[in-house]
Amino acid sequence: MKIVVFGANGKTGSQIVKQALENGDNVIAYIRTPGSLKIDHPNLKVFVGNLNETLKLRDAISGADACISALGGGSLTQHATDVIAGIDNIVTIMEHERVHRFIYLSSIGAGESRYLMPEPTRFFVTKLLLRVPLADHNANEQRIADSNLEWIIVRPGSLTDGSITGNLKHGIDKTILKGNPNVSRANVAAFMLKQAVDEMYIRKCVWLYE
Repeated sequence: MKIVVFGANGKTGSQIVKQALENGDNVIAYIRTPGSLKIDHPNLKVFVGNLNETLKLRDAISGADACISALGGGSLTQHATDVIAGIDNIVTIMEHERVHRFIYLSSIGAGESRYLMPEPTRFFVTKLLLRVPLADHNANEQRIADSNLEWIIVRPGSLTDGSITGNLKHGIDKTILKGNPNVSRANVAAFMLKQAVDEMYIRKCVWLYE
């Protein structure tokens, strides 16, 4: 497969790139900072550009089998307007280039998944601690859901630096999560790559934790 990874130099994005290459995929890594992805592989091609450079985005996306976004804003207090606009650009170009499968990394707490949290955790997380990044995810999720793509929105719990275990709980049903559910970035990467070919969660938002 030919997979485009946005946010490829981040902690989760680099895991996606690494595992995709290990799976034998051809990977296009789209990054904003030259030299920020510390992976070298004959099946890896790196594009350096901003999310508003539509010609570069089109060159990266054209001919791909799937796109994966691990983009994040990096701030708890400032909206990532460049990422929101970038997701809009990515979706628009994917539709134009007929690249149908899009897997987007969101978070538990976005959209209706906020109701998976018991009170007072829900109030603390969604109204205080993660209010801004969750609002950004909500905007991105809505843009993706309004598209005609074969999208899958992945909402993991708190991310850790653990290894791949395959011991995952995931679904779309309504449930109440206990404690502070977490999941390793390596497990999230493996799950997202599986969604590039799986049919189970097409046009669904799936929660994920260990």
